[in-house]
Amino acid sequence: MSVLVYTESENGKFKKNALEVASYAYAVAQQLGTSVTAITFNASDSNSLAAYGVSKILEVNNDEFNTFNAKAYANSIAQAAEREQAQVVVLSSSADTKFLAPIVSAKLQAGYVPNVVAAPQSVNPFVVKRTAFSNKGFAFTQINSETKVIGVSNNAFGAVENAVDSTVDSFEPAIGANDFSTKSVEVDKVVGKATIADADIVVSGGRGLKGPENWGMIEELAGILGAATACSKPVSDLGWRSHGEHVGQTGKPVASNLYIAIGISGAIQHLAGVSSSKVKVVINSDPDAPFFKAADYGVVGDAFEVVPKLIEKLKEFKAQNA
Repeated sequence: MSVLVYTESENGKFKKNALEVASYAYAVAQQLGTSVTAITFNASDSNSLAAYGVSKILEVNNDEFNTFNAKAYANSIAQAAEREQAQVVVLSSSADTKFLAPIVSAKLQAGYVPNVVAAPQSVNPFVVKRTAFSNKGFAFTQINSETKVIGVSNNAFGAVENAVDSTVDSFEPAIGANDFSTKSVEVDKVVGKATIADADIVVSGGRGLKGPENWGMIEELAGILGAATACSKPVSDLGWRSHGEHVGQTGKPVASNLYIAIGISGAIQHLAGVSSSKVKVVINSDPDAPFFKAADYGVVGDAFEVVPKLIEKLKEFKAQNA
């Protein structure tokens, strides 16, 4: 018996959340007195998981898994859990994983709790802490099923090194044409930049920027900070930015260490999607913008004056501390 963790990767490289969920799985395994097994899909450096407490790695190497498919991935994870007699299955809270998690749960007849932010309060009974009410509060949830599926909130537990010896096994799940009955025909994503899911800092712009031609200062600020760029829903709906940059309750969730909102008023759907960020900075010319009530720091001013000055000061700071 073990704790099974699904470690997400892209283009062969593990995402940041893969190391976080591996670390969380190790914490759970320590409480249960067992070990961690990971399942990977076309990952090029599976052995690196050993540094985060993974004792056994099941490698799935199959070109059919190059593009995410919820049903095929979920079926494979469920088969791995049954093979390893896993008591607990640990997943991230990415958009893809939230898609496949209910399928895994149904196949294993397991209780599923998403948005978990801490190691279990206890394992007998099995109680976990999760966010609730659009991240406005916490709930302590008891899972009574024999098998448990846990979705860990991004950037909640952190990547913690716990080096162990590990073994790598090839794993070939039983999949067929029915597993790929739906297929992705197009993937819209930002390339060549820090991704929203993995970035520690996110710089986001809204309609206050007045048009796509003014996005240069957003990209420049993000470049200086090593940040990902993002936008509000109206901006992506207007076609100013890619839908891949849309963050909020109806877009990508953000759980960065620093979230900078520029020209975003702060509709409830946007706030719900970014509230897990640890520090929120708002720059807006409207002192009554709802976002200021949720912000840790706020600047009331014209973005076209404030942001260039911020960029200038950051450049000076970096030059002095190079």
